[in-house]
Amino acid sequence: MRNQKFRMVKEWLLDSGFNMTLDDEVRRILIIEKESHGIKNMILIVSDSILIMEQFLFEVKNPTEKIYKTLLQKNRDIVHGAFVLDNTGKRVIFRDTLPTDHMAQNEVMASINSLGILVGEFTREMIEMSK
Repeated sequence: MRNQKFRMVKEWLLDSGFNMTLDDEVRRILIIEKESHGIKNMILIVSDSILIMEQFLFEVKNPTEKIYKTLLQKNRDIVHGAFVLDNTGKRVIFRDTLPTDHMAQNEVMASINSLGILVGEFTREMIEMSK
């Protein structure tokens, strides 16, 4: 019963054509990819109460106030999830969380698809920020 939510999320992802590069039911971690949708090494952690989705996007080589301001402003346009920084303040990650109580497949897919849309719309800017 403990890993029922994990198995459910995994089944939804497989049904949606995602490849699993890691499937660790003990630690309840999945790593998925679907490069045609901009998804590469997305980490999903399925706990009893929350689903955490994270994907590294790029590293800011020359951090400036303008870059961080642009990222914060772009967060407003992202339908699901947000840009976050790791502890170094240089690695930009897409992150979203969903409560697992009454979680639905369309909610999980909407969050993941949000990243695909973001990458499609913001690629040029992300490349510039990583220079």
